[in-house]
Amino acid sequence: MAQGPSCASELHYYRALDHANAGFATGTYHLKDDLHLATPPPHPSEAPVVNPNPLATVPTPPTSGVKLSLVSVGQRNKLPVFTSKEKVTAPPFSDGNPALAAIPTKDGLKRRKPKNNIIKSSSSFVSRVITHEASSKRLNDRNPDGLFAFANINRAFQWLDLSSKNKEEPLAKILFTKAHMLTHDINELTKSSSHIDIAMGSSAGDIIWYEPISQKYARINKNGVVSNSPVTHIKWIPGSENMFMAAHANGQLVVYDKEKEDALFTPEISNHSAEAMKASSRLPLQVLKSVNSRNQKTNPVALWKLANQKISQFAFSPDQRHLAVVLEDGSLRVMDYLKEEVLDIFRSYYGGLICVCWSPDGKYIVTGGQDDLVTIWSFPERKIVARCQGHNSWVSTVAFDPWRCDERTYRFGSVGDDCRLLLWDFSVGMLHRPRAHQASARQRTSMIASNTQHFNRHRADSASNRMRSDSQRTADTYNDYDSAVRHPVEPRARTALLPPIMSKIVGDDPICWLGFQEDSIMTSSLEEGHIRTWDRPREGINDSYNGNTSSPAISTSAAGSGSGIADSAMGSL
Repeated sequence: MAQGPSCASELHYYRALDHANAGFATGTYHLKDDLHLATPPPHPSEAPVVNPNPLATVPTPPTSGVKLSLVSVGQRNKLPVFTSKEKVTAPPFSDGNPALAAIPTKDGLKRRKPKNNIIKSSSSFVSRVITHEASSKRLNDRNPDGLFAFANINRAFQWLDLSSKNKEEPLAKILFTKAHMLTHDINELTKSSSHIDIAMGSSAGDIIWYEPISQKYARINKNGVVSNSPVTHIKWIPGSENMFMAAHANGQLVVYDKEKEDALFTPEISNHSAEAMKASSRLPLQVLKSVNSRNQKTNPVALWKLANQKISQFAFSPDQRHLAVVLEDGSLRVMDYLKEEVLDIFRSYYGGLICVCWSPDGKYIVTGGQDDLVTIWSFPERKIVARCQGHNSWVSTVAFDPWRCDERTYRFGSVGDDCRLLLWDFSVGMLHRPRAHQASARQRTSMIASNTQHFNRHRADSASNRMRSDSQRTADTYNDYDSAVRHPVEPRARTALLPPIMSKIVGDDPICWLGFQEDSIMTSSLEEGHIRTWDRPREGINDSYNGNTSSPAISTSAAGSGSGIADSAMGSL
């Protein structure tokens, strides 16, 4: 891995919602690092693709670009006050099922590690592991508040220390034989200076539980024994030490336990009649195994079928009760995953949805997709708030900036296949509805209220009769139980439009990941392996960076500022 060339520009943003100063604010994000991960060559056993036919109908192996999982084992990443105000009142996932109750062990609070040494592994799934010759010394000498980064690129998975002077030299690099790691996540609950739990999902469907400090690993869903489909997204369940959720390309959401062995999965539906199975497949959520099942000796803990198309991504709400799921069929599905219910279904303007996130207070959901739009949805009001226009291609990632959110204003960012990084500020008061929207607002609001009342009453009436795993269902039962509210697509003429406060092309490679830190913004690219970090501007200081105005960064202007730049997309808003 080498350190890439600097991106010779600046990130200027213009914020028109500076309530504290009752005016306008500008700032500059200066490029701090541009790391370039080397792309590993194909494994010798993998036949090279020569002159691929662009019109071929054979599906290509799934790829995801470079994604990052960041962690500090010290106290560095304390969340801002606005985020920490949200109180978690939901019970833990699997609460009430004695078959999933934690079993006390002799080790007490000692963290359990995977059993297999990945360096000495004889598995054909792992090709090679390369560790830094001075990794032990580097770990002992580093600042515990420094940031670790775990990154995937093709069949390689790398462990980086971003606080090191030699950050371009990985502490460890795993090369898999053929599978690509598409997604990974770190368990914030179990992390310590001597232990980090990482779950990784692969293009082969296999999942790796990896502990980098001991270099131990375990292989879950081996050879697709539970779900034979690539893993598109993976997250540890909030508040759980052992359980994580994985989305598969076949439309399944699966909950796994890192401590359990796998077994060949058979749906736990007693009524296997063709009529019942066909009826259940029409539901927005088909429970093939419930978390309340008493059969919990092996994985999966729970398995839900949402659709026959790929699940692109999902995100847990801050209250740890709700789940927002986006699919390739263009739907956003909001679930109460503790009750295993779909509450609401929204649709994109057109095309599939790719990414989703929650606001830090859980009031808003933001999505991005193939319609080149970023969309804001109100969770309490169950409606679209605004469409955000500024991208020229598919939106690959959206993320809120918790350090720039408060009770009045929200900041989030988005990146996409157009190589652009956009920043957005919004508050409810700044959104102006089109006149066509205002004319029918009362009528539509009454319809929504009526549907919501019917939905809540139906859920209350049916809650005691909930049919789960190991239960008898008829086709009529399935049809009666479909209580999710399906919201119609709101016409663009009736939806508020939000312009970005910053838009800039970053490099020549599509951007596939975006992350906010207290002191920086980070992005990663799709194919070339660039990981870029920009230092945040000092609040209240414009166009200065520690007295140096010539440091590299990225320049843009804001809509309405009257100083548009040629490569900005905001002139058409």
